[in-house]
Amino acid sequence: MSLINVSHPEEFILLGFADRPWLELPLFVILLITYPMAMMGNIIIILVSKLDSRLHSPMYFFLTNLSFLDMCYTTSIVPQMLVNLGSSKKTISYMGCAVQLYFFRMMGGTECLLLALMSLDRYVAICRPLHYSLIMNQRIFVLLVSIVWLSGMICAVSEVTVTLQLPLCGLNKLDHLVCDIAVLIKIACGEKSVNELTLFVVCIFMLAVPFCLIFASYVCIGHALLKIKSSVGRKKAFGTCSSHLIVVFLFFGPAISMYLQSPSSITRDQPKFMALFYGVVTPTLNPFIYTLRNKDVKGALGNLVRRIFSSK
Repeated sequence: MSLINVSHPEEFILLGFADRPWLELPLFVILLITYPMAMMGNIIIILVSKLDSRLHSPMYFFLTNLSFLDMCYTTSIVPQMLVNLGSSKKTISYMGCAVQLYFFRMMGGTECLLLALMSLDRYVAICRPLHYSLIMNQRIFVLLVSIVWLSGMICAVSEVTVTLQLPLCGLNKLDHLVCDIAVLIKIACGEKSVNELTLFVVCIFMLAVPFCLIFASYVCIGHALLKIKSSVGRKKAFGTCSSHLIVVFLFFGPAISMYLQSPSSITRDQPKFMALFYGVVTPTLNPFIYTLRNKDVKGALGNLVRRIFSSK
């Protein structure tokens, strides 16, 4: 570890895949292709949901929030990755690291809660269809989304602020592609028990609790689907859930599999590939999942394309 004379360094060196330099060019090319794809796909989802009146419902309001989250999530880390992978100087300023931490953790935590909220919406739509318009009225779903965003912000501010208080004793090398709380805690030289406890509590609240709510919602949904006698009705009801289920597995699956492992069995590069997966793969795939598997979105997208060409 390189040492400097101040507790908080002016900049951090992100080691990334310094021991595997042959990975840098392929990763740079992949990011250069997938980042614009992720941005464009999510912008299209937002535009289609806003412009087509048939998609002015709670489900698509949540979907536009998910797309906006994905755009912010990937933007908080990918541009920095591109700069570092494309140059020999692989650094980030202390302030840039702090800003990245706040945004990355806030967007990640908010997305966990939003996916749980979307499962609740599907539960009400399928298990309480007669009360759906009463329960999910505009005031309620706007309030719920506001609570989700506020909760993500509060959790991010709490855990990042506590982490940034740790003395680093001049250590400025981070074995990661991005600034990460776990890496900062690892190199810190002070008492870490409060930070580790805060990180554990936030992980439970932002990961385990939303996943349990999603699981409980889909158990109830599955039970309700079995009661539907019509195969057409069952297929239609399942169709509204399938896209969300795929996104849930993509988002929670790798995270849970990693956190279920003992710390000693986690390899050095595993957190780096996780950051790539969440920063690139899921934001790129989510728009395609929702457009390819959702008839309403595909129809609205087709109408938007026809409207553009007819105006020309």
